[in-house]
Amino acid sequence: MTYTFINRKQGTIKDEVLSGLTVAIALVPEAIAFAIIAGVDAKIGLFSAFMMGFITSLLGGRPGMITGATGAVAVVIAPLVMDSGVEYLFPTIILAGLFQMAVGALKLGKFIRMVPHSVMLGFVNGLAIVIFMAQFSQFTSKTGGALDNAGLIAFGALIAITMLVMFVLPKFTKAIPSALVAIVVASVVAVFFFPNTITIGDKADMSSMSDGLFAPFYMMFDAIPFNMESFLIILPFALKVAGVGLIESLLTLTLVDEMTDTRGSGNRESMAQGVANVVTGFFSGMGGCAMIGQTMININSGARARLSSFIAAVFLLSFMLVLGEVIAIVPIAVLVGVMFMVAIATFEWSSLRIWNKVPKLDVSVIIIVSVITVIEDLAVAVLVGVIISALAFAWENALRIRARKYIDDHGVKHYEIFGPLFFASTTTFLTKFDAKNDPDSVIIDFQESRVMDQSAIEAINKIAEKYTSEGKTIHLRHLSKDCIRMVKRASEICEVNVVEDPDYFVAINDYERKMKTQREAV
Repeated sequence: MTYTFINRKQGTIKDEVLSGLTVAIALVPEAIAFAIIAGVDAKIGLFSAFMMGFITSLLGGRPGMITGATGAVAVVIAPLVMDSGVEYLFPTIILAGLFQMAVGALKLGKFIRMVPHSVMLGFVNGLAIVIFMAQFSQFTSKTGGALDNAGLIAFGALIAITMLVMFVLPKFTKAIPSALVAIVVASVVAVFFFPNTITIGDKADMSSMSDGLFAPFYMMFDAIPFNMESFLIILPFALKVAGVGLIESLLTLTLVDEMTDTRGSGNRESMAQGVANVVTGFFSGMGGCAMIGQTMININSGARARLSSFIAAVFLLSFMLVLGEVIAIVPIAVLVGVMFMVAIATFEWSSLRIWNKVPKLDVSVIIIVSVITVIEDLAVAVLVGVIISALAFAWENALRIRARKYIDDHGVKHYEIFGPLFFASTTTFLTKFDAKNDPDSVIIDFQESRVMDQSAIEAINKIAEKYTSEGKTIHLRHLSKDCIRMVKRASEICEVNVVEDPDYFVAINDYERKMKTQREAV
């Protein structure tokens, strides 16, 4: 994969810089909100978003993809922080990163191809709903309580202005990201007409973000006893963080691939995510993964290269260290409006039009994955979707096994097998043969079939035993090379003749000579 920091063919430096700035602004409230969900300080969420984004912008396998502190990871680690303390969080993130690095090193990222398109649609739709629903938790006053009527009107008005600008502006020009313009316009409106609405500054003290930002990582070594008990506490959470992070990142990578008609590297992204989590953990961060909402903002704003994600990380750091008081005036309602538009753009509306055009199973998978993503989490939803799709695929292919039978001029009976022979089709396969009434020589032709697994070999073995007990011989014809290796490897349990063309005709000639000798003897 080529290292593309700036892609001049698909975007300009201006697009990359402005997209990065827009994403950085949108990252601030998200990082703060996810830190609150995880039960850690807002600084940890912001620093994690910076560190994750910075490292993956340089090392990641998908230019243009945004990585930071995410809700998926925050939900996983929240019980650990609550029950064991924040000091257990950092080694958990480090261990999760090591697991992700192992996935990248072993090149297991390619298995994201196992996720069917119906699961992808369910994932995207569910995530869009989650993004949309998550914004309602931001409907609060400056004191943190519920909004009164005036506050609700102001909040709604700013959301409407933001969404209107993002909807209308692209119809006239795409030179400037509509989300950035919407943030600026709505923020100005808020300063003059809605000065009492809640802002980013009310969520976190941006003026003191630099104080203690780089917390010393040695604190974890003093706070946690390094023994088997501690390891067993962090292990399950590390596995969950690694799994959730990789699934969300690789699915987001696949989604961006489809949107940009390019191809990223899942293995490289897995390695980059792991490195980012390890480094972030050592500097007392909460870790993270790819962020589909911010990634959609970035891609829809015209970004295609690494520069945009790099700029987003740099701007985010500058907000924390230098421009905290400037970004603090941005109303939360404006960012809610941006995320509402992101949710609308993320949802695959085309999936609602194909319900009568695709198999009912695929429709069911889309709905199931969407629902589980909303009520449980992404990893469980994708796993359930893949399992359902795999079982359905196995069942459908199991029903396709069939055999065409005929006896040739030599008196040899042929069974031409159609369809894959594997664990789900072996029962039907065994019913196709009549060892008791068949002639002495039988050929099973696999030209239109394939021996897939050990269950298939065992089925062939059972057939061989039946014919052997009847004093008859079977030959296997047209097996592929890998199938032949499987059968020969199982030779101790499967005593059959593997006929490799053109040796098949040698076997027939041997049979003819035997029959001729018998006739002459008579």
